[in-house]
Amino acid sequence: MKVRRLCLAAIVLTLVCTLAAQSNSAPQDSATFDPDGTAHITRVIPMPTTISPEARKWLESLNLESLKGAGPPESLAERRTRTDAWRKMDSAEARKLYPVKVEETSMAGVRTDIITPLANAEGNRVLINLHGGGFNSDSGSLIEGVPIANLTKIKVVSVYYRLAPENPFPAAVDDVVAVYKELLKTYKPHNIGIYGTSAGAILTAEVAVRLKQLGMPLPAALGIFSAHADFSRVGDSWQMFTLNGLPGRMEPIDPSHLPDDQYVGKIDRKDPVLSPIFADLHGMPPSLLVTSTRDILLSDTATLHRALLHAGDDAQLVVFEALPHAFWYHFDFPETTEALQIMANFFDQKVGR
Repeated sequence: MKVRRLCLAAIVLTLVCTLAAQSNSAPQDSATFDPDGTAHITRVIPMPTTISPEARKWLESLNLESLKGAGPPESLAERRTRTDAWRKMDSAEARKLYPVKVEETSMAGVRTDIITPLANAEGNRVLINLHGGGFNSDSGSLIEGVPIANLTKIKVVSVYYRLAPENPFPAAVDDVVAVYKELLKTYKPHNIGIYGTSAGAILTAEVAVRLKQLGMPLPAALGIFSAHADFSRVGDSWQMFTLNGLPGRMEPIDPSHLPDDQYVGKIDRKDPVLSPIFADLHGMPPSLLVTSTRDILLSDTATLHRALLHAGDDAQLVVFEALPHAFWYHFDFPETTEALQIMANFFDQKVGR
């Protein structure tokens, strides 16, 4: 049983660092397959030359760190402490690179940050930002909102939605819908955009489906930056990559026995709001989806993009090379500068135009 458990991943990748790859002891490429198609694969993956020196240096540091071995799983309290510290550090960096004004407030009873550009702010447009963090922590507020506000010259409302496990689905959806309703008192729907990364990207799609169910006017644009839109199945990239791409703790999942999910709770995993892939996606707002080739949610983002195209929606997919999940949180990469500008251009073109 324990051997079977280790073989559940669709593909098991062995990362070989640069020095090992150059030695005679480096493992060779190999692949064997079980009768059910489960693959057991060893691959020698050289450091890509297609990415920036800054991104390459970061990947090298991740690879070296992984040689130390994975520690025990974090408790929820430890995870929140770590993500809070990291978020504060990167939020401060974001505000240095992309100056804005930040006002802590609440809207419709939900805690929010109002992020306003310092100059040339357009008063008739607004974006709602939904942070990442796996629905149980906050790893992205301000980190995501500050650069986009600065680059677009559009006010951003960053929403601190309720977190699981204390508040499972649909609490976060309800919070964002409440904020959206409040903004409709001031802004026309075609002047509002919604976006987020990871959990925030999932929530963006979920909120759009819920608004359609409620018969409410939809926003002008959706930014879905590395998303999962089907809680009933496991995407291929989830079985190949970690949050850091190749290095780190692998968590393969048996597709026939999905583990409990504290965000999902007891809701049917095919609920069309929880898993928008099962919703009627016809008439969704124009959408920009961004991911990367070592993103744990690459498969899921691509699957959602195809579903939007099948529904006849205006949906763009941008895939970056060799970088892991939510790489655009790292401001020293040229790829991050490029990704943020792509996102900003999309909102500038679609919101209020």
